[in-house]
Amino acid sequence: MKNNTLFERAVQGIFLILGLFTVGCVLLITLYLVFSGIPAILEIGLWDFLFGQVWDPAGADPRYGILPLILSSIYATAGALVIGVSVGFFTAVYLSKKASPRLKAIMSSAVSLLAGIPSVVYGLVGMMVLVPGIRELFDLPDGASLLAAMIVLAVMILPSVIKVSVTALDAVPKEYEDASLALGATAEETWFRVSVPAAKSGIATAVVLGVGRAIGEAMAVMMVSGNVANMPKLFESVRLLTTAVSGGMGYADGLYRQALFSIALVLFLFILLINGALNFFVKEKRNDSC
Repeated sequence: MKNNTLFERAVQGIFLILGLFTVGCVLLITLYLVFSGIPAILEIGLWDFLFGQVWDPAGADPRYGILPLILSSIYATAGALVIGVSVGFFTAVYLSKKASPRLKAIMSSAVSLLAGIPSVVYGLVGMMVLVPGIRELFDLPDGASLLAAMIVLAVMILPSVIKVSVTALDAVPKEYEDASLALGATAEETWFRVSVPAAKSGIATAVVLGVGRAIGEAMAVMMVSGNVANMPKLFESVRLLTTAVSGGMGYADGLYRQALFSIALVLFLFILLINGALNFFVKEKRNDSC
């Protein structure tokens, strides 16, 4: 018994150390971004930095307004979520509740394979197939646009949304569905009025993962969006926060390099706020249901 107690305490101590290490890494990253990004914001001015409409740090008269980058990131993420979450959610419901075991296994393998494709491959396929398709379909001079970025990001978040949502739906006790069916509800009504509400926490987690993947993607978006810092329009080239950082960090120096760290700080805070808002929403819904 004594040896078992010592072993349990040792394992608990290891888990505690690993947990503290993880939290410490997050804190270090946060502090590094804060101390690296604040100086540029103070020098440029918070209003001019966040709400300036011109991003031209390498010009004769450098301008560091990131409003076009912020709006482009918001629009691209929102469009990707509208497409990706909608398709992923209904796919997850079908796989969990309707598909045969054989079809579910095949499609689950395909979804897992989709998750393992590198970002640069998504960008390459988008650049070679999607961008020319948009150019021809809408008769545009260039298909690299906000729309292309939305579609590529939507495809990239599908695996996370589908896999996590299927897991959440599969975890709903079968007794819930049996009781609903016994009361006269149809199968479809049971899925969407019983199973989905019961699995809403897991589905919300899937959405959070999708947001993180969409807003944090750089390489694929850079290849299909045109990478021009315009105010966002659906059929025009745009530059996102992530692409601005990844595209400029290799050669930037001075205030330009500091401004890129400031963009990274804004992106970090943006993701933090979204995750916090979604978690708060889920908790409020859970409390209301209780």
